[in-house]
Amino acid sequence: MISYAPLWETMRRQKATTYTLQVKGGISSSTIRRLKAGESVSTNTLDALCRLLHCQVTDVLTYIDDEV
Repeated sequence: MISYAPLWETMRRQKATTYTLQVKGGISSSTIRRLKAGESVSTNTLDALCRLLHCQVTDVLTYIDDEV
């Protein structure tokens, strides 16, 4: 399963808000809702997040093996 927990930590460290993602990153409110719910998002969204937050994809998401 994909977890977006690293995203929220990265945002906290950079003092970014969901409003920042929407206004500066052009990320829609429905996409932010999907991120909060742990649902899938496009690679374009991941690219936009990394570009906006100046980070790597590992700072946005992590894979958790739910079969363990």
